[in-house]
Order: sequence, then structure tokens, then C-alpha cells
Amino acid sequence: MDDATATVRVRLIAEEEADGRLAELYDEVKKATALPFVPDMFRLASTRPDLLEVILSGYKGIFLDGVLPRQTRELIAAWTSKVNQCSYCVGTHSFFLQVFGGPEELAQAIATAESPEDLPVDDRTKVLLRLLTRLSREPYKITDADWHQAMESGWSSEDLLEGFFTTALFNFITRMVDGLGLGTSVAASRISQQEVPASGGDT
Repeated sequence: MDDATATVRVRLIAEEEADGRLAELYDEVKKATALPFVPDMFRLASTRPDLLEVILSGYKGIFLDGVLPRQTRELIAAWTSKVNQCSYCVGTHSFFLQVFGGPEELAQAIATAESPEDLPVDDRTKVLLRLLTRLSREPYKITDADWHQAMESGWSSEDLLEGFFTTALFNFITRMVDGLGLGTSVAASRISQQEVPASGGDT
């Protein structure tokens, strides 16, 4: 086990040791993430391929297709990770945010921002992120007025449903990552250590 995963509380099965359904799922992970390795977040469930399949299904549901631009979905993932103080996931999805066209300035701001007001985004996006912050912290306090304000700012109900799903999934993922000992630092994320391509992906 390398230093980045030394604090993990469960066994992480290496790619070269995977066989059967786990090997198939690892191949699906690499295809879905377009990475040459399986991110350690997925390996947290490597001893339980049935659980890994659920995590991968959620990931693919969010990131392989959707009504929101991929850049927006990555922003939501990175911001939700920041709200939950998960350095590993902030680093991972700040990287993907830049891959899909987000500015480096925004990725850097997420790491230190205290609220959406601190981010270099437009007012429409701040309305969305304020609502999703409440979803992470106080979902029972969300009102019809909050929902209508977001719609009046230009977000459709389909946009908001996808945003809520993304935030809810990342509340789950950050708890898995931190609770099982992977999220000790941004350096634990091998993805965050990759070089951002010179040209961003589709947005």
C-alpha cells in the first residue's frame, strides 16, 4: 500500500490482483473516468463488487450524460466536496472542472472559499450553489421559495433535479472517502496530481 492510502481502513484490491466481476468493474471505471488507472475512491469498495457497482452506476449517471454542462456538474461536485471538507474530492473534481473548461482561478478559489459568494462565478450560479449548500447542510430547511428563486434565476426543474442528485451523491461519496480514511489530504488524490490538458474537454 502506498503512502497516499496508508490511512485507509479497508483493503484496497490492486488492479493487477482483480479478477472476475471486480476486474470487469475496474475496466468500466477506467472507461467512465477516461483515466489509465482506477481512482482509489472506487477501490474503497473493491472487496464488495456489489457495492462498487452501485457507486459506479451513480458516477456514470451524473458524469457520462446530463442536462447540465459537464463543467457545471464538476463545479457542483467540487463545491459539495468543499462544503463537506473533503480535500481528496475537492482536488479530484477541481481537476476535472478544469479539464472540462473551468478556469484555474475558479478551481483555486474553491479550495479556500467559505461560501458561494467567494467564488468567481455569475449570480445565477451563486443562487444554485447557495441552494445546494443548504441541501448538504440543512436539507429540511429548503422551501418552495428557495426552489422558485433558483428557477427564476434561469435553472429549469430538470437542471435542479440533476444538481440535487449530484450534491446528494457527493454527500455520500465524501462520507465514504473521509470515514474510511482516504480523504486525509488533497495529495491522496492521484487524479489531482495529474497535469490538466492544454485544451479543455466538452462543456
